[in-house]
Amino acid sequence: MTKPLSPETLAIVKSTAPALEQHGVAITTRMYERLFVDPEIKTLFDMAAQESGEQPRRLAAAILAFAKNVDKLDALKPAIERIAQRHVATHVKPEHYPAVADALLPAIRDILGDAAADEVLEAWGEAYWFLADILIGREETLYATEDSA
Repeated sequence: MTKPLSPETLAIVKSTAPALEQHGVAITTRMYERLFVDPEIKTLFDMAAQESGEQPRRLAAAILAFAKNVDKLDALKPAIERIAQRHVATHVKPEHYPAVADALLPAIRDILGDAAADEVLEAWGEAYWFLADILIGREETLYATEDSA
């Protein structure tokens, strides 16, 4: 079971929603630039959706929804399920999650600059791994179901 997020982390993540609303696509675009230096990870993605901007917009919307609802995860269950299903369809594995964290958190700082203070990045790091643990657990179940079919 994933350890609950602290009240401080919840408050910080929620407080970043306006910045994410304004700069989310720039953050996710920068994140993908950082992520795609690894050609193995790049092959997991639909490059047409990258080039059209669809994937950065979709991820920015998901991150914003997470920030707004981090304290009421039931509202995110359908989105989490869709993401987990998509990850299994594209062969995302637990070992890919650290690379995304290593691309996302610096991308937040790249775009937000001083507004992304250390405590903001620490809260987002905690929140990222909280959500990643949920996704990894669900994906593990989906992979097991797929293997037994």
